[in-house]
Amino acid sequence: MGEQPIFSTRAHVFQIDPSTKKNWVPTSKHAVTVSYFYDSTRNVYRIISLDGSKAIINSTITPNMTFTKTSQKFGQWADSRANTVYGLGFSSESHLSKFAEKFAEFKEAARLAKEKSQEKMELTSTPSQCKQALATSQHKQDSTITAKKLLMHLNQACRAGDYLAKESATGELQSPLTPESVNGTDDERVPRDASLNSEARAEPNAVPFPHSSNAINKHWEAELAALKGNNAKLTAALLESTANVKQWKQQLAAYQEEAERLHKRVTELECVSGQTAGIKTQKTELNQTIEELEAALKAKEEELERLKSEVETASELQLQKDAVAQKLQETETRNAELEAQLVEMDQRVESSQMEQESFRKSLRSLLELLDGKIFELTELRDSLAKLIDGIGSQN
Repeated sequence: MGEQPIFSTRAHVFQIDPSTKKNWVPTSKHAVTVSYFYDSTRNVYRIISLDGSKAIINSTITPNMTFTKTSQKFGQWADSRANTVYGLGFSSESHLSKFAEKFAEFKEAARLAKEKSQEKMELTSTPSQCKQALATSQHKQDSTITAKKLLMHLNQACRAGDYLAKESATGELQSPLTPESVNGTDDERVPRDASLNSEARAEPNAVPFPHSSNAINKHWEAELAALKGNNAKLTAALLESTANVKQWKQQLAAYQEEAERLHKRVTELECVSGQTAGIKTQKTELNQTIEELEAALKAKEEELERLKSEVETASELQLQKDAVAQKLQETETRNAELEAQLVEMDQRVESSQMEQESFRKSLRSLLELLDGKIFELTELRDSLAKLIDGIGSQN
């Protein structure tokens, strides 16, 4: 099934400042969803919170974790794996209490799951551990027996060397070597309780001392080669154990450094937990400051949008103003031309009026003259009519 959310709530998420280890750093601008997840495959519980696509909390719950309520609406816990401290600010005390209850519940479930897994591991590893213990014990016993045999053969080699030196010096054979003469006197022998096993193992390989020097030399050369082989094996085992000791020392130093780091971390967390009142005040002030800054930022953004619209309107008005000014200039030029034409037309009208007045005067004088001529013609007609009438009356 994978991971499934089993409980969710909303809160403001904070993390401890890694540089000062005292102040809280908000990781979300507003309240986000904080959920408990259960992984049925690995049998673990996790706290996860996402701000968009970014994971701001990814904490695996362990039996060593503790959720602490530092105020009525704020709680925190330390995550050693993430090397940080998470803080959650809730909208109400009930939400904080519910989250703390779920934390304790899932912490207990994680502890039980860990104990079950450890029991399974112990059950599965018991046979192999028994075999390993038997092998280790047998190896130690064989090493002890080998060391005792080596000590016994070294004593035999020393005695045989002394015997050969004496034999070569005197030229005569001494009495045959016995186990007592080879192993030395009672004061030089290995204690009986430490060499019983080695003597029991050495008896089947015991060879009667030969009477020829060549056979003695070959016998002790073979013994010396066997001792060299055993010595090489013991040297290799010693080097291996030395390397293991160095490795164990390095691991011990690493464990000591880790313990020191964890001790410092605990001290820092204790210091942080002792400053909850100051942290609460700082948190409240920071929340108020953040709200004020968000409101101011929103107002500035609105003012910026208004100014942008005004700038765009002003640009359009400037373009319209330029167009109107150009049209006005063209109109003024046209007006000047029309005024010049009007003056010219006034002059033409005035001259035309003067010409018409003179024409009227000429026409009036002509009409008067014509009237006189017409009157004269009328009189002439009347005279001619009278004349014709007089002439007709005479005939």
